[in-house]
Amino acid sequence: MTEPIELTLLSESRLDPRPHNGLLTYNPSIELFAGAAGPQTLQIWRSNSQVVTKSTHRGERDNVEALCWKADGQFLAVGWSDGVVRLMGLETNKAVHQMSICEAGKSRITCIGWGRNNAGRRPNSASMASSLPLEDVLTTGLFPSGKRPVVDLPRELTFLEVETALPKLSPLPASGGSGDDSFVFTTRASLEFLFQPFAPHDSDKVDVMIVGTNDGQIHLSIYDSFIIGTFNYVLPQPSGRDVTLQLCRHASHPDLSTHILVFKPSQGDKASTIYLIPIDLTFIHSSPENLSLLASKTTALQKLLRYVKQVQMHMVHEWQSTRELPTRFLNSINETLRESGNYGEMTIGQALYHSVVTGHTFPDVREWLVDQLAERGHKRWDKAVVSGLQALRSLVHENFLPSLERIGIILSRLLGIARFHESKAETGFTSAQITRVMDIVSCLMLVGNKILLLVMEELELFQSFSVWLRHEIDRLASSSGTDELTEKEATMEHGKILAYIQQYMPASPLRNHLSNVPADNSEKGRKQAEGGSSLLELLSKQLKKQETAQPDESVFSQVEFLCGYLDDKADAIFEGIAEAEKRSVRFGQPTALKLKNNVSMIDVTISVISKSDMSQAMTYTALTTEKEEHTVYIFRTSMSVLNGISGSVTTEVSCMDLGDGTVLDLKFLYNHSLLVLWAPKGQPPRIIRIPHKSDELGYQPYTSGDKVVPHVLSNDQVTSVFTNMTVPCDPSFMPVLMEVKEASSERGKIPPRVCLLGNDLQTYKVFALPEDKFGRVEKS
Repeated sequence: MTEPIELTLLSESRLDPRPHNGLLTYNPSIELFAGAAGPQTLQIWRSNSQVVTKSTHRGERDNVEALCWKADGQFLAVGWSDGVVRLMGLETNKAVHQMSICEAGKSRITCIGWGRNNAGRRPNSASMASSLPLEDVLTTGLFPSGKRPVVDLPRELTFLEVETALPKLSPLPASGGSGDDSFVFTTRASLEFLFQPFAPHDSDKVDVMIVGTNDGQIHLSIYDSFIIGTFNYVLPQPSGRDVTLQLCRHASHPDLSTHILVFKPSQGDKASTIYLIPIDLTFIHSSPENLSLLASKTTALQKLLRYVKQVQMHMVHEWQSTRELPTRFLNSINETLRESGNYGEMTIGQALYHSVVTGHTFPDVREWLVDQLAERGHKRWDKAVVSGLQALRSLVHENFLPSLERIGIILSRLLGIARFHESKAETGFTSAQITRVMDIVSCLMLVGNKILLLVMEELELFQSFSVWLRHEIDRLASSSGTDELTEKEATMEHGKILAYIQQYMPASPLRNHLSNVPADNSEKGRKQAEGGSSLLELLSKQLKKQETAQPDESVFSQVEFLCGYLDDKADAIFEGIAEAEKRSVRFGQPTALKLKNNVSMIDVTISVISKSDMSQAMTYTALTTEKEEHTVYIFRTSMSVLNGISGSVTTEVSCMDLGDGTVLDLKFLYNHSLLVLWAPKGQPPRIIRIPHKSDELGYQPYTSGDKVVPHVLSNDQVTSVFTNMTVPCDPSFMPVLMEVKEASSERGKIPPRVCLLGNDLQTYKVFALPEDKFGRVEKS
């Protein structure tokens, strides 16, 4: 009998409330874990049980359906029953990305898988070893070892981040936005998290998310939020007749662009047959060298467009706040003047202009100034306009224009890619499309600067008007003039006061840029813009008409129209890129694993042997069935992958009866170990390590439906043949759920871990696995 290894306890937590449907997962790189704290609540804890964030949805159907951490632990993907996958960032308790997967009530999310692939053809090891990133050469000295390292300057220039030289984007106010992104950009931490500069060492990595639903749909996206598209998988005839499948597991390998999808029939929660389906993402294997640049820039562009949309909403909100209260005051006195019948068609603007020029104030205007507006009303008026205009100035100067500058830089990079490839079929977009979007951004920059000038002018004129208005209230309320009022009147800038009364008080010129645009006018403007003329030329003509007070109903100077038009044109580019990648996605030969009893637990992993353009992929699927609680099945499926396309498949199987112990759970760790949580009768639970790649397990050829004869082992044979580890814990602790995590050095050294949830569904323990048995910590 092999001496058992006692695991080291890293942390112990008590979960309150219990995880809903066993939805609990540990972060791969940080000591955090997330779970469904009830059907409608997502909660993230530290290892000391401290709650980091809590997110609750109140809708009738808003239940947590699936959870999955990104490979680097930076995002948590949460599938909700409203058909939306929301990505939670570590720096914010709000969803930073949202992807609509399916329609609520018609289908539901069943599985989320997240893998990381190396993009493009890999250079040979010699060339990789002889070249270094430029930053590594500069930081370690020119030639520390006496050898001249090769710096790949074209590559370094390709991934040079110009945006890091720009000032950081400023957070938005907490109020004023709307929609799903209303709070995403309101803190410095969330902004820095969302707009992290692209790391050169990630230039060859592609993060792939696959989401499955119970109607056979597969939703594919890359780089956190760039959506490739949705695929409907149906088994080929005759095996696929009347069988609707749902995704239940996903496996990938960094060096293989082919992923493995594990399906089961959708009817009922239990099934005795599962299907292994290769999905070939050939765009990753055969991608141009700048796939990472293209994908990272487009996702950054998507986030910036969301940011600009929120900024535009805030700008409109602030401008409307400057007009709302003064408009109520002015409408009140205008109504009074009309009802009196003594002043004809005269408005309050004309009456105030008369007062500034002549010093005479009409009786009704005097009564309004002294009795209704008074000192309190004037302060409210002054505060509403000044604070609103100052906030608008800050939004344009600190948020709107800087974000447009960043968009312009990204578009220039995309324009370079489009001109380099020339063919739309390869990249999915053309230089003409990018040029059109750059034209819209130029218009927004021009309008933004125009707004800034108008705001500064209105603020200056209003301050002069406000001083005069307060002086008039004090003068009219006083029974006799004072020297102080007389001296104050001498300092008035009457030209500015009259300019404000004439140009800004009745209708601010900012209305030409910050008004709401009717749908009909917007559609008319789009047709004009598509007519062939440059949008910048159309805008310039409209601005000239506005400066000369000529009537013009065009919408080219309205920020709302330009932002909407920008979103539409950018979406067309995103859709083109996605369609180009979608064309190179295919499904391979299915493998049916059919057993006599319903499958109860399952896990899957991939190993790869690479030879030039040919790879040999070995998929290992471990599972147990309901009526065979001592038995573990391991299926080994081999397939060749040539130039990113999977070929024929052969399957073998090994089956073991593990004594009288019950298999509680099983998980693969790295590419060499299958960990089985095993509870022999009358003894504490153990973790058994099965080297699943070993031919000594007695793999036999398998065809779907074949009878599988198990290798029967006694308890002593199990503990002597396989490495076994004991779980040091209270005798009352019986684990029912296991999760394993590889070692990590993303944020400090963390050993490989096994995470166990007790049968009370509240006790959660994390143990360190021995590194000498499971390998050293590897740098990501």
